[in-house]
Amino acid sequence: MTELKQTITAPDAPSGRGPFPQAVRAGAFIFLSGQGPLDPATNAPISGSFAEQVQQTFLNISVILAAAGLGLEHIVKLTIYLSDLARIPEFNELYTVYMPQPWPARTLVQAGLRQIDVEMDVIAVDSGQTQSGVQKQ
Repeated sequence: MTELKQTITAPDAPSGRGPFPQAVRAGAFIFLSGQGPLDPATNAPISGSFAEQVQQTFLNISVILAAAGLGLEHIVKLTIYLSDLARIPEFNELYTVYMPQPWPARTLVQAGLRQIDVEMDVIAVDSGQTQSGVQKQ
């Protein structure tokens, strides 16, 4: 019998700052915990511009997805949390640089983030159900 959920761990991505995994696989779906612009070496927020924070966040997401054998093109739902909704136009420009088309469904909300200006959580789908980087829970 297969496990209902499996933990995905990416050693080259920031570890969670609490009792939660970087990602969980449930069937063909991969659910990433919220990812922000954290330096994987220190697990601390990077000091950088909004564009650099968005870039680091997408990099962290990419590394975790790669641990599951996937890439950004496998994302089917993306929720974006911004500290300031005035940044939506800038975020949208950056989004088109990092996210391949066809774009996933997406929700963007303002959030009271601390020390960072962006956070994202992701749902990805693996039609081939790759098992790289998966640890049974």
